[in-house]
Amino acid sequence: MPGLLVANRGEIAVRVLRTAADLGLRTVAVHSADDADALHVRLADVAVGLDGVGPAPYLDVDRLVRVALDHGCDTVHPGYGFLSENAGFARACADAGLVFVGPGPDVLALLGDKSRARALAVELGVPVLPGTGPVDAEAARAFFAEHGPVMVKAVAGGGGKGMRQVHDVADLPAALDRCRAEALAAFGDGAVYLERLLTRARHVEVQVVGTTVLGDRDCSLQRDHQKVVEIAPAPRLDPDLRKALHDAAARIAEAVAYRGVGTVEFLVSPDGGFVFLEANPRLQVEHTVTEEVTGLDLVRAQLLIAAGEDPDLAHRERGCAVQLRVTLTSAGTVTAFQPATGPGVRVDTHAYGGYRASDRFDALLAKLVVHADDLDTALRKARRALAEFRVDGVPTNLGFLRDLLDRDLSDTHTGSLDALPAPTCQDGPRSPVAGTVVAVDPGAVVVEAMKMQHVIATGSGRALVAVGDTVAEGAPVAEGGDLAETGEVERIDLDAIRPDLAEVLARHDFRRPDAEAKRHRTGRRTARENVADLCDDNSFVEYGGLAVAAQRQRRTLEELVDRTPADGLVAGIGTIDGHRSVVMSYDYTVLAGTQGVRNHAKLDRMLALAEQRHLPVVLFAEGGGGRPGDTDHGLVSGLDTGSFHAMAKLSGAVPLVGVVSGRCFAGNAVLLGTCDVIIATADANIGMGGPAMVEGGGLGVFRPEDIGPMDVQVPNGVVDVAVADEAEAVAVARKYLSYFTGPVPGWTAPDQRLLRHAIPENRLRAYDVRAVVDTLADTDSVLELRRAFGRGIVTALIRVEGRPIGLIANDPAHLGGAIDADAADKAARFLQLCDAFDLPVLSLCDTPGFMVGPDAERTATVRHLSRMMVVAANLDVPFGLVVLRKAYGLGAQAMAGGSLAVPGFTVSWPSGEFGPMGLEGAVKLGFRRELEAIADPEERRAAFDRMVAASYDHGKALNLAGAFEVDDVIDPADTRRWITTGFDPAVPRASGKKRPYIDTW
Repeated sequence: MPGLLVANRGEIAVRVLRTAADLGLRTVAVHSADDADALHVRLADVAVGLDGVGPAPYLDVDRLVRVALDHGCDTVHPGYGFLSENAGFARACADAGLVFVGPGPDVLALLGDKSRARALAVELGVPVLPGTGPVDAEAARAFFAEHGPVMVKAVAGGGGKGMRQVHDVADLPAALDRCRAEALAAFGDGAVYLERLLTRARHVEVQVVGTTVLGDRDCSLQRDHQKVVEIAPAPRLDPDLRKALHDAAARIAEAVAYRGVGTVEFLVSPDGGFVFLEANPRLQVEHTVTEEVTGLDLVRAQLLIAAGEDPDLAHRERGCAVQLRVTLTSAGTVTAFQPATGPGVRVDTHAYGGYRASDRFDALLAKLVVHADDLDTALRKARRALAEFRVDGVPTNLGFLRDLLDRDLSDTHTGSLDALPAPTCQDGPRSPVAGTVVAVDPGAVVVEAMKMQHVIATGSGRALVAVGDTVAEGAPVAEGGDLAETGEVERIDLDAIRPDLAEVLARHDFRRPDAEAKRHRTGRRTARENVADLCDDNSFVEYGGLAVAAQRQRRTLEELVDRTPADGLVAGIGTIDGHRSVVMSYDYTVLAGTQGVRNHAKLDRMLALAEQRHLPVVLFAEGGGGRPGDTDHGLVSGLDTGSFHAMAKLSGAVPLVGVVSGRCFAGNAVLLGTCDVIIATADANIGMGGPAMVEGGGLGVFRPEDIGPMDVQVPNGVVDVAVADEAEAVAVARKYLSYFTGPVPGWTAPDQRLLRHAIPENRLRAYDVRAVVDTLADTDSVLELRRAFGRGIVTALIRVEGRPIGLIANDPAHLGGAIDADAADKAARFLQLCDAFDLPVLSLCDTPGFMVGPDAERTATVRHLSRMMVVAANLDVPFGLVVLRKAYGLGAQAMAGGSLAVPGFTVSWPSGEFGPMGLEGAVKLGFRRELEAIADPEERRAAFDRMVAASYDHGKALNLAGAFEVDDVIDPADTRRWITTGFDPAVPRASGKKRPYIDTW
C-alpha cells in the first residue's frame, strides 16, 4: 500500500499523522537525532532518523525525497514551516513521482515569495502598503528615507519569523542581519524585503480551500510578531469590510488557480481600510479555529485533494472559536502534562510527561482551542481551560495567558501585547496544592497535602496564612515583597552526597577486584567489560543491577550483595553505533553464570521490552544453565519459567545475537541456540548439558572441555562466526547489527575492473569465490556466516553503496560448487534471516547442480534441497541473480528462487554457461547410442569433445540472452550498477513479524 511521508515534526506532524491514520493511510515519519523520542515518531507506522540535530535535517530536500522513495511513499505532507512553502522541495517531489500536499511549485514560487505576491495583489487591484522586493542595505536605507518606519520581512517567511519593526534608521542594519539569519535558519532562504510600517492595525486572515472561501479569523493578539491568540470568525468586523476581504482573497486564489488549503492575510487599519499582507500557500497553525466553526477537517481536505478527490466543503458557520498558543519559555523535560478537557475544548500537542523539549525548535508546546456559541462564552471557557491546564518541569506562558484573558480584549491590534507591561501576580505567591499550612517561616510558607510538604517561597512578603489554615489550590499565601530575596534562603553544595544517596551509590559499586583478577587470569573479560565495549560510551542503562540471588534463607544480605551482584545477569538498554539495543550478559564470576529466580525475572523483563520497543537483543551466554541453590521461591519444577518461550518468540521479530566464550551449557545454551547468529571464541564449549548432567544421565564422565568444543561446533554449523577472543566477538556483534540499521554513508569499493579477471578463462579451473565477493562488496563490508559448514555455499552479509544486502554464492572450490544437503540447509536458513529483516538478496550462481548418488541420498537430500527451493520461492524481499559461470539444472534454479524468471534481475557474466544438467553428463546421456557406435576410442573421444563444445556454444550466456532467457550478459565491472538499480527499495513492515520465526537450523 502506498504511504504518506510527513516531512515535519511537533504538533503539526501529530495532527497530520492522526488524520492520515483515520483515512487508512500508511505513514512514515522523519526525525532529527534530538527528536528521536518525539510523539510523532511513535505515531507513525515507520520512523526514519535523519542525520544531525535541530531544524537542519528537516530542511534537507534530497534526504527527505530519498526517504519517501525508500519507504514506498507516494505522497509527502510538508506541514507548516520548514519546507512547506519551498518550491524547490515541491519540484523535487514532483520530479521523483511524489505527490506534494499543497499547490504546485509555480504557485509556491509565486506566493511563497512575498514580494512577488505583493505584485500580484497590485495587478489584481488589491490594496498593498508601499514596499520593496528583495533588498540590500543601501536600498533599505533609501526606502526608509522616503517612507519612514518600516517592517523588515523574510521573503520566504511565515509564522512571524524573520520580522522586525524599525523606527530608527540607525537600527536598520542590525535588523536586516537578524532577519536574514532567522529566515535562513527557518526556511533555507535569507532574502528579506521592506514594507512601510502600519501601526494599530488588526491582523485578519481569510481561509481558502482551492478558490472557495471558508471564513476568516482575527490574529491581532501578537507578541514580538508571534501570534498568541486567534479568534474565528474575526469579531467586530463590518459586514461590508468582511465581504471585501473575502472577495480580495478569492481573486488572488482564482488568479493562480489555487489548489489545496491556504490563507490570504490582510491588515485592517483603524479607519476601516485594508491592505494585502501576504498569502500563505499552506496549512496555518491557527487552522483549528476555522475547523471548529465550520465543522470541516482541513487536513483531511488537503489529503483528499492530493489524492485527486474533491472534498465536501459545504458548511454552516456556527458559533465562535478561540485558540491560545501554549509556548515554552526555556528548554527542559516535561515532568507532568495535563491538558484541559471537557465539551468544546480541544488541545493539539506533541507534548507528554517525560518529553524533552529542545531550544533548537519553535517554542510552541500546545494549542488550546475552545468553541462556544458566542465570543463571551468562548472566552469564559478559555479561562476555565487555562486554569485546568498543567505543565510541570518546564516554564511556559500559561500564567501570561491567564492574565491576558483577565484583561479587556474588546479593542486590540497587532501592537497591543507589546505595549502592555509584563503581567505580574498582584496577590503574591500562591499555593500549588490544596492542603494545610504546617509552617510559616521567614521567607517561606509550608503547605502539607497527602503526606507531602510543599515549601512556597515568599521572600520579604507578608504572609496571609497561619499554621493550621487550609488553603485551596492557587490560593495566595503572601503579598508584596521581593521573591528574588529567596535565593539567599538556602545555599546548596552541589557536590554534597546525602546519606540516602550514599547508600545507593555504594550498592551500585559493582567492582569485585578478586573475582575480576581471577577472570583476567583465564584470559577472559568480565561481563561488564564486554557490555561496556559493545555499547557506545555512557549509553548503557542497567536494569535490576541491585538484584541479588534468591538465597536469603542460606546467606546474609551482605554476602549476597558481595557475591551475587545483579544475580549474575548484567542487563539493560544501550546504544550500539547510535542504535538502541537490549544487551544482556551472564556473569560467570557470579555462581558460574547460572540462571536464578531473579535473573530469570530480569531476562523476562528485558525480552518484553525488546518486543514492545522492537529492539535487537545481544546475549553473552556463558554459564552453566539452571541454578538449584535458590531458596526464596515456591517453585516445584520451575518448568513454568517463561524466559525460553519469550526468547524463542522474538525470533523473526528483532535481530538476536548470541556471543559465547568459555562454557555454555543447558539453559544458557538453549538461549544461545535461539539466536539468529552465534559468535563463539576459540576456547568456547557449547552443549545441551554440562559434565554433571551428562554423568547424571549415566553417559560417562567428561571434562567440560570435551563437550561441544569449537572443532565440533564450527564445522557442524552450530557456530555462525568463530573468533579468537571476546574483543573480536564484540566487534563482530557490532558489525552484524549494523546490517539491520539501514544504509551507511561514506562507503568505498575496490576497482570493479578486477571482476573481469576473477573467473579463469579455462572453464574447468576452480577459483576463490570469496575474492569475487570481497571485490564486489563495499570495502570491509563482508561478514560471512557459518563458513566451515555447508561449504558448497557462501552466505554473507555485505553492503553495496552503503546498503546492506544478503548474499549467497556457490563455491566451486568445494564439490565443484554442487549443492549438498548441508549447503542447502545453510542457504535456506540464511534466506529466512534476510527475508525476516527486509534485506534484499543477491545470488551468485556457479553450480553444476545438486549432489546426487547413493551417498547423497543417505543425507535426506530430497527434503533438504527442496527446503532451499521452498524458502527461496517464498521470499518477500528484492532478489537478484548474477551467473558467474555454471548454471545447471535444479541447483541453478534453486539459486534463482526456482526459475530464471523469478529474480528482479537475472544477468550473466560472459563466462556464464547454462543447461538442464552438466554438459558432459548431458552428452553422455543424450548421445550414448551414437558414441557407443564409434568403435575407435580416440574417435569416440573426439566426437564426445565436439558434442560437448557444441553444447557449450548452445548454452553459453550470449546465446541465452539472444533467446531472452536472461536479462543481459554484462561486463562484470558493471555488476554493482545492476545491483543498485535492480533492487527497488524494500518497504519495511509497519509492525509485528514478517515471518513466524527463523529456523534455528
